[in-house]
Amino acid sequence: MGGMPSAEPFTPLHFQLVLLRRMADHNPGLVENARRELGVSAGEMREANKRWQAMARSPRARGAARRYRSVLGPPESTAARRVGDLDCEALLWPVPLWPGLRFEVLLAPDGGVWNEWLIRAPGAPAPRLRTLEDLTPWSCTVEEAARAFAPARPLQGTAPTRWGLAFTAPDAQGVRHDVAAEFTWGLLQRTGAGPAAGPGSP
Repeated sequence: MGGMPSAEPFTPLHFQLVLLRRMADHNPGLVENARRELGVSAGEMREANKRWQAMARSPRARGAARRYRSVLGPPESTAARRVGDLDCEALLWPVPLWPGLRFEVLLAPDGGVWNEWLIRAPGAPAPRLRTLEDLTPWSCTVEEAARAFAPARPLQGTAPTRWGLAFTAPDAQGVRHDVAAEFTWGLLQRTGAGPAAGPGSP
C-alpha cells in the first residue's frame, strides 16, 4: 500500500483500518492477522485512524452520514427500521474483512446518525451461540448475543464505539455464569465476569 499522505482519498480500505484500530486494544493478535491480510503496516493503520478522527472533528466536517457515503460510496442496500418510537433508515455497506457482516448506519428522521456498527449481513447464517465457549472474539454482534442469551441488559461502553451487555450464560457443563460482554463497532471483543442481567433486553 505504501505511504498514505493526507491528500490521498480516504477509501473503504482505510475505513477497515479504522475499525481494526479500535479493536487492537482487546485483540491485538486478530488485528495483526487482519492487517497483514490487507497488506498494510501498523503505522498506516494508525495514520488512517488519525485521519478519520481529524475528518470527524474538523470545523468543516461533513455530517456523519455524508462522510460515510463519501468514504464507502453508495450503500449496498437501504431499509426502513423501527427503533423504539423512531422510524429510521438503515444504510448497509459490505466489509471485505468480514464477508458475513455489514456496516450499518441508522439515520433518524431528521437525518442524524442514530447508530453505527457491524451487523450480520441479511441472509447470512447467524452463529450458534449456546454456551460461554461459543462467545469467542469476533464471533457475534451485539444483537446476536442479546438475542441468544436473553434477557440481556446494556452496559455503559468505555468509548463512543464500544458497547457492553450483561447476561447469564451456561458453560459447556451447564453451569450458569453472570457475564459482561464487550463489543467494539458492534462486534464481540471479549467476555468476563459481570453483574447479573436484569429483566428486559436492549
